[in-house]
Amino acid sequence: MNTPLNRNNDLEAEASPLLYPTMIESPELRWGFIRKVYAILTVQLLVTIAVAATVYIFRPISSLFARTVLGLSLYFTIIVTSLVVLIAMLVLGKKQPLNHFHLGLFTICLSLMVGVSCAFTSGKVIVEAAILTAVIFLSLSLYTFWAARRGHDFSFLEPFLFAALTGLLVFGLIEFFYPVDNVTNGVVGIITFCGYVVYDTENLIKRYKHDEYISAAIVLYLDILNLFLKLVRWKRRLLAKIEKMLDFL
Repeated sequence: MNTPLNRNNDLEAEASPLLYPTMIESPELRWGFIRKVYAILTVQLLVTIAVAATVYIFRPISSLFARTVLGLSLYFTIIVTSLVVLIAMLVLGKKQPLNHFHLGLFTICLSLMVGVSCAFTSGKVIVEAAILTAVIFLSLSLYTFWAARRGHDFSFLEPFLFAALTGLLVFGLIEFFYPVDNVTNGVVGIITFCGYVVYDTENLIKRYKHDEYISAAIVLYLDILNLFLKLVRWKRRLLAKIEKMLDFL
């Protein structure tokens, strides 16, 4: 017959199940870490939506960034600032409150970049891309939790994702100097960041230390933004191709 203490332990075990079969750490601590990461990620996304929507709705802001020398200089400054802040977060690591300040600044910089990137895109395309991003991220995250609990491992994806990301960066540089209308590149980008969602979610479940919640949140945040922007760009190019075909016909 179980003692009250044993019954309490059984209830705790049921409330915090193992995330994967070989798990040796405390499930309660890991679940607490995961909740903290997703809470930070939610705040980041809400800030991004607010800032990007402001840039999109108020046309003078987007026109400033896209059509004036001052705006282009500011945009370049934002890009450099985001990179500097990201490096600072990697170097300073877990020092508080600097890591939270850097996280906020990094989020605002990327939010402005997203707003400018979407400024002259159809609202319908943006909404469709946002819905697709949410559906894909949630479904892949749930699948990864389900698969991890059944013993599946996705660490083998790392070299393939790295190679795909490198290829996308090289193609992006080529495209910057020699613009081409390539829908296939968008599809490859979407698949690549879908893979990163699975890979980084598994790292969240198994590999991050409990004090690395900001790093985990940033990685997932970048996955979401990259997936969203790839969907927007792919949809935009697809519509342009369809319009050309209709004009030809």
